[in-house]
Amino acid sequence: MRKLSLFIALAILFFLVVPWAKPVFAADDTTSVCQFAGSKQSECESCMGAGTASWTAFGCIQTDPQQFIGEILRIGIGVGGGIAFLLILFGGFQIMTSAGNPEQLTAGREVIGSAITGLLLIIFSIFLLRLIGYNILEIPGFG
Repeated sequence: MRKLSLFIALAILFFLVVPWAKPVFAADDTTSVCQFAGSKQSECESCMGAGTASWTAFGCIQTDPQQFIGEILRIGIGVGGGIAFLLILFGGFQIMTSAGNPEQLTAGREVIGSAITGLLLIIFSIFLLRLIGYNILEIPGFG
């Protein structure tokens, strides 16, 4: 019974609010979203003005599929490398504060080993993507 009354309340709220909702970015000007960019408003306007890119929290992201995939890979590689670096620091801290405790020492070594393995996996996957995508299949945008 409680779920039914919650559903009815949400349905009533939905039908009361939706008919009066207005689109936020209904203006013809594509750079109107740049008013929220703060100090980077000029960069946002130059990015959005061409119509081939979108302004995000990461900066200007291209909407062309080839360039978009390249941007996503660039961001993902940076995040993966940053996480590996933080894990190496954490493992080193764990080893330094182990005070001779063999369990904590082993745990720190495993964290560092796993982080380095992940970093090598990222590096070799980039190498294989470029080797197969650019050199062998000659897919444009992989170089």
